[in-house]
Amino acid sequence: MKVEKATLKDGKTKDFLMVSDPPSGTMKEVYFTPDRKEVVCFYKDPQAGQDPVRVQRLESIIGKFNPTVPRSQGGGAASDVDAAYYRNLFCWPTAIVTRPRFGLVTPTYPGNFFFQEGPLKGQEKNGAWFTLEKPRAILERSSPKELGNWINFLKLCIGMARAVSRLHQAGLAHSDLSNNNVLVDPLNGASVVIDIDSLVVPGLYPPDVLGTKGYIAPEVLSTLQLPFKDPKRKHPSARTDEHALAALFYQYLLKRHPLEGRRIPKANTAEEQDFLTYGPQALYCEHPQDKSNRPEAAKYAPATALGPLISDLFQRTFVDGIKDANRRPTASEWVKGLVKTWDFTIPCASAACSHKWFVLADGAPARCSFCGTKCAQPVPVLRFRSEARQGQWMPDGALAVYDKLTLFKWHAFANLFPSPDSDRTPQAYFAWHAGQWLMINQNLLSLTSPGGNRVPPGQAVALTAGAKFRLSQEPNGRIAEVEMRQP
Repeated sequence: MKVEKATLKDGKTKDFLMVSDPPSGTMKEVYFTPDRKEVVCFYKDPQAGQDPVRVQRLESIIGKFNPTVPRSQGGGAASDVDAAYYRNLFCWPTAIVTRPRFGLVTPTYPGNFFFQEGPLKGQEKNGAWFTLEKPRAILERSSPKELGNWINFLKLCIGMARAVSRLHQAGLAHSDLSNNNVLVDPLNGASVVIDIDSLVVPGLYPPDVLGTKGYIAPEVLSTLQLPFKDPKRKHPSARTDEHALAALFYQYLLKRHPLEGRRIPKANTAEEQDFLTYGPQALYCEHPQDKSNRPEAAKYAPATALGPLISDLFQRTFVDGIKDANRRPTASEWVKGLVKTWDFTIPCASAACSHKWFVLADGAPARCSFCGTKCAQPVPVLRFRSEARQGQWMPDGALAVYDKLTLFKWHAFANLFPSPDSDRTPQAYFAWHAGQWLMINQNLLSLTSPGGNRVPPGQAVALTAGAKFRLSQEPNGRIAEVEMRQP
């Protein structure tokens, strides 16, 4: 193994390990640096560096559009905190290579995105291993710990939605979101978006690729036969990212594809069948009116098991959005819906439950929507209200309670939403103690009991059905009302 030098566009050099059979993708060959903290990626196309659009695209991606570098250092992040947060969500290129071939430098994927045990040890955690039936069965037999649990899939969806939302806010589109370009870690609830070098900038940098089968938006497939510059032809964009993002979420959370059900389009070849399934004849397998593509009910949990917010986002994507791409929910809407759903997710009482966590259903007994196990105790739900006008308190979210759950500032105050730089100091925690539910104050300075008395840190409020109390007397402080859900 020989150490060679790559020359970067700024004149610096980067050592890399020359091997005879490097890891290789469709467009690039990959070589590790000696410390294995970075990789040098060379484009296979010898003319790649002669394309001024590609070079300008990479310069912009590494520079002004880069959310992992603060603006003070020539990047696109608002602050050092923002930059550090997004470095965990993207594997973003750091430099352009000019010699010996045209390419780029990127960080290596963190170790948690590689399998740690079993026959797949050392391989990348492509999401297909966790969502497709046969690969998942292999993991269940050989490396069950790698499967994580359901709440960690919800957590990694939140991170992925934040990452894609950040791209779209900057006017960018990924154009090829798929299991191949997003690695996942269900053990820790983490995701990382990769292959950043082909980002689309509308009007400046057109898409290099259409996408990956199963994730290409139906309107892109349906207009492929039109000339490239025909105004009716649809190209990869933020709108098509929204379709791919929702397809990934559906797979992560429900372990099946949203457009693959019982219905098989009539076709002469497998390729034509795929084209029709994902393109002109795309039909949501949980379409509320057309049930011809429904999967076997006994085999799969429905999208409604994920709660009304996520179920509605899926319907807007795969029913409304297939008819009109502009009706798809944005990535930022997904962030809000997923985070609010997180606040309604509680642990299952059964150690044998395959999911371990579930979303508490509205208007139904407190039991797991995946395995049917009843909760061991009544479940308190805090219904929040915030003051829209003086004296006018309006419904403003909810929180399902379980033992050792933490209350944060964004629960106590109506003007806060969890973000990369949010204050994560615990404000209170919940406990099942001596047959009753308690909320123990930690840092709420003006928590007020149902009787109107201040509850100092270290003291508790008993959560009884119908109890109302003020989380804070400060501006934007919420009122909580306890609804007790019986098993």
